[in-house]
Amino acid sequence: MSTRIPADNVRLKRAYEPPADDDGVRILVDRLWPRGVSKEFAALDIWMKDIAPSTRLRKWFAHDPARWQEFRDRYAREVLQKPDLLDRLRFLARQGSITLVYSAHDEEHNDAVELRELILAHQ
Repeated sequence: MSTRIPADNVRLKRAYEPPADDDGVRILVDRLWPRGVSKEFAALDIWMKDIAPSTRLRKWFAHDPARWQEFRDRYAREVLQKPDLLDRLRFLARQGSITLVYSAHDEEHNDAVELRELILAHQ
């Protein structure tokens, strides 16, 4: 059986925050590139567009906190249909720190928050 991922190994950071030495592998988990952020500033190691919510789900959610729980359920179903991508994130997190980079303004209600939970769940 694989080694359990320490929760501290999966971090979240807005794309507008500067990279830090302890970010580990920086992974953009949005389908769209963050507005106004250069590739140099982003300092990404991976852009995993396909793990992001579908365009349809993203538009339906529209970062409305009232839709948060339903968004989480729908997004989890989407992610679980892509086990290879989820497994890759878990593999990287077992090796060391990863930082899920996202562009949403709301730091509590966004896809990276739910994705972190999915990475750490059912390992």
